[in-house]
Amino acid sequence: MDSIWTPGSRRRREQPVVAVRANDDAPEPGGAWPTSIPAVAQVLREGIDLAPGVTFLVGENGSGKSTVVEGIAVAYGLSPEGGSRFARHSTRPTESPLSDWLRVQRGVGADRWGFFLRAETMHSFYTYLEENPSSRGDVPFHEMSHGESFLALLDSRFDSPGFYCLDEPEAALSFQSTLALIAVLQRIVDDGGQVLCATHSPVLAALPGASILEVGEWGIRPADWADLEIVNHWRSFLQDPPRYLRHLLD
Repeated sequence: MDSIWTPGSRRRREQPVVAVRANDDAPEPGGAWPTSIPAVAQVLREGIDLAPGVTFLVGENGSGKSTVVEGIAVAYGLSPEGGSRFARHSTRPTESPLSDWLRVQRGVGADRWGFFLRAETMHSFYTYLEENPSSRGDVPFHEMSHGESFLALLDSRFDSPGFYCLDEPEAALSFQSTLALIAVLQRIVDDGGQVLCATHSPVLAALPGASILEVGEWGIRPADWADLEIVNHWRSFLQDPPRYLRHLLD
């Protein structure tokens, strides 16, 4: 079983999440959402093993990557609208019931800290932080640009060797800021943390040493960065944009 060194530790310890499996009372995959999504159906049938370090789920819109990340994050005990295990804010619940059907196999001796960062709910999360100020003190997130606030949150909350779930974090980030996020993820790994991230970004998915799972009509399968559909699409587009755009603009 995989394990990780942590700074100052005298022994190895496992990553925060070793595997995720379906509960005994989980429904059989079928025609009803979300069990009709191939990726969700595969998780319910086979479970999913998570390696130490960073794991990216990459796929098209509607492929189920965000649903899987959200389900695992909430099953771990994180707030479905983003935040740590202690966040209790809620606006309009939209999460799937997947987390109710999953059980998390935690690593022996692993840190229980975690954080769920999801782009679509960060505005309400910043309001929650304003209304429930942290003892550590926070910057005025609402007064910053979207990308600046993301990076400030990463700097203040992604600072322990825990389990970090991210849902399309690149949505708020420029190219340079995405590179800054890569540095944050590498720091988490170096400190003994673990990351599960849903992304559309070929830049983010290029993090050296990361595990990549491609999500689609086939379910979930391991993939190499160079073979990803998003990488091939971006490579082709940048080499010849008119070839793509003429079909839209003619």
